[in-house]
Amino acid sequence: MADTDPLAAERLQVTPPHRELLDQVLDKWSLEVLNQLCERPSRFNELRHAIPTVSQKSLSATLRRLERNGIVARHVLSSRPVAVEYRITPLGKTLRHPVDVLLDWAGRHLPAIEAARRSYDEAG
Repeated sequence: MADTDPLAAERLQVTPPHRELLDQVLDKWSLEVLNQLCERPSRFNELRHAIPTVSQKSLSATLRRLERNGIVARHVLSSRPVAVEYRITPLGKTLRHPVDVLLDWAGRHLPAIEAARRSYDEAG
């Protein structure tokens, strides 16, 4: 039986695979790492210095998640000692626009959101 609801195709459907991916790619540290790697490839310690509030453990886990999802590539440099550089992949570059849209939306609506938060907190 076909769906007769004309708005059915426009409904937001967040399936478990969508939720897992968004949780892994748009978390706090992932956004920071992606912001750095959009500028230029970086070694692990360069990322640690650029994002001083991230722990070594969190940065390692973030890079592994982004690499697993095809957003970041790990490239072994042929140097002495051997070094590893992280680069954003072509797939990762496609995240730039949707993230910019979300950040723009947040920037435009943050005053209203903060007002709603204050109102909620005062009522609670």
